[in-house]
Amino acid sequence: MEPVQVEQSRAIPVSVEEAFRRTLPMPLTDLFRRWHGPIPPIKAVRDQVGEWATVGQTRTIALRGGGTMREELTRVDPPASFAYRITDVTGALGPLVDHVDGEWAFGPAGTGTEVTWRWTLHPKSKATRPGVVALGRLWPGYARKALAELSEQLLRG
Repeated sequence: MEPVQVEQSRAIPVSVEEAFRRTLPMPLTDLFRRWHGPIPPIKAVRDQVGEWATVGQTRTIALRGGGTMREELTRVDPPASFAYRITDVTGALGPLVDHVDGEWAFGPAGTGTEVTWRWTLHPKSKATRPGVVALGRLWPGYARKALAELSEQLLRG
């Protein structure tokens, strides 16, 4: 079944190295604080041991509204990118999404860094793909808010 791919980018006036180094371990509750339509902010992160930095690490993400998901760090390639997989999705997205492959990429842009956040959403079934397509249409607005928050955090120093 064909996945749904979405991505959003933002230029931030910090070095690629700094953007990568500070984004990877950033608390998710700091970055994903705002609702965007039906997409909720992150309420809490559980079961994470140590700083988020090592391939194979896992954690449970709790969303406002009651949903949860399991995240596993699948690739760390400093300072270019890191990737993760989201599984065991519950709550409103649970019936739609089997899993999500996510990636944050960092590249030079003028005197700063272009930060790109990508998601590949894998529907649970052919029947749920239209719901995943609808989610994919909403996701860029959510991503813009997260990237704006990331920019504020990185510029605070």
